[in-house]
Amino acid sequence: MELKELIEKAWDNRELLNDKNTNIAIKTIIEDLDQGTIRVAEPKGDSWQVNEWVKKAVILYFPIQKMQLIEVGPFEFHDKMRLKTGYSKKGIRVVPHAVARYGAYISKGVVMMPSYINIGAYVDEGTMVDTWATVGSCAQVGKHVHLSGGVGVGGVLEPVQAAPVIIEDGAFIGSRCILVEGVRIGKEAVLGANVTLTSSSKIIDVTGPEPVEYKGYVPERAVVVPGSFTKKFPAGDYNVNCALIIGQRKASTNLKTSLNDALRENNVSV
Repeated sequence: MELKELIEKAWDNRELLNDKNTNIAIKTIIEDLDQGTIRVAEPKGDSWQVNEWVKKAVILYFPIQKMQLIEVGPFEFHDKMRLKTGYSKKGIRVVPHAVARYGAYISKGVVMMPSYINIGAYVDEGTMVDTWATVGSCAQVGKHVHLSGGVGVGGVLEPVQAAPVIIEDGAFIGSRCILVEGVRIGKEAVLGANVTLTSSSKIIDVTGPEPVEYKGYVPERAVVVPGSFTKKFPAGDYNVNCALIIGQRKASTNLKTSLNDALRENNVSV
């Protein structure tokens, strides 16, 4: 509570960024984020709670940091944020040229192919971050998630009340999917390649006799593919992107097999 109070005061009065105790508080929170002892967002029952004051600490961390030169062999960086370290101690596999910033939590058993994870992100145990996938600032990724090649998980710092993108345990995100604006993917959901979701995207369940529409949320175990619907504009009728729920992931097969089978059964590419 003392840390939270210091952050809230500094948020309202940026002059306090020159105060030693405020600086210590901000750096303590970033270290706690890095270690996973606090989170920008956390599950509360069936929903998620956004800890706005933690996001404020991340934002306030930037102005108190100075630019520095970071050299890694022949590679050179010039930034305010140091790179994350200690992978071998935690049992994290990091393939060159995977990069994560200090202040991102990455749990044991995570595999990082050449990819990027930003400050404030939380990537839980056993998750695969595949080639050229990006996990934006403050995004929350659950256990045993698969982020396929080129997936873009959007980050969010401001406005502070905005929810980050949340991908719950066991979800499979197909190649080149884009998830932004606080979209939440339910447990063990399967997204086919190229699904793009924003907070306003229509997610339409077409498995029943009548369509059922969602926005900003993909239900647990749903199998989702790109789709379109016709929308009227002053200049005429045009097709607009949406996402279609075309089935449910089956419990009859084991977790890894069902990820691909759920898509293959519906002739959908990964």
